[in-house]
Amino acid sequence: MPAQETYLHTLQRMLERAFDSQKEQIEAASQKIADCVLDGGMVYTFGTGHGHLLALEIFYRAGGMVRVCPILDERLMLHVSASESSAWERKEGLAEELLKKYPVKQGDVLIALSNSGRNAVPVELAALCKKRGAYVIALTSLAHSSAVSPRNSLGLRLYEAADLVLDNQGVLGDACVEGTGGRMVGPTSTALGAAMLQAIVCRVEEIARERGKDIEFFASSNIDGGDGINAAYLKKYRGVIPGL
Repeated sequence: MPAQETYLHTLQRMLERAFDSQKEQIEAASQKIADCVLDGGMVYTFGTGHGHLLALEIFYRAGGMVRVCPILDERLMLHVSASESSAWERKEGLAEELLKKYPVKQGDVLIALSNSGRNAVPVELAALCKKRGAYVIALTSLAHSSAVSPRNSLGLRLYEAADLVLDNQGVLGDACVEGTGGRMVGPTSTALGAAMLQAIVCRVEEIARERGKDIEFFASSNIDGGDGINAAYLKKYRGVIPGL
């Protein structure tokens, strides 16, 4: 079978397994996020390295909830220095620094994203947000995380620091297709995580309708009338959500 088909079929199986095995967790996450947003809370997202892509996945996009605030720091992303970002995500104390800019509070939700869940910054951030009274949802790979030791003085993996765990059903090392000499290629955590997050967003909107309430959602700026809809949200939330 060609490698691209192997990857596709493997990813499809992983998606089916994730949605089947995490059905109750996805529903619980959706209910918590709906409660949060309908009560005027904020949904914060955070990831380091490629997890940062998932932190942005549900932020400021067509069909996305307005009350989503990614916790962003360029040192933890890939575009400044990819290799240095790996060192920064292991730096203890950085999470406390990040929260000086982002006022996570009781009633808010943090979605923390890390496939391995072992490094200091995501774990410390989850622990600090819980102390502030936020509800912490971890999106991680339990197969990977449970097979490695913590890299933080708390002695925890992300799944051990969260209130609710979403297991993306990914494999140890993330890549899923075996290449030459046993080399593994084809990581899956981004595709799996994006699908699970967007499914939750869809369910949150449905929950709001079931309750006879409404949640603010961005429109596409590339459809007629979209700019006008979004302009009102930008005016309302600039100064509240950094990065808008």
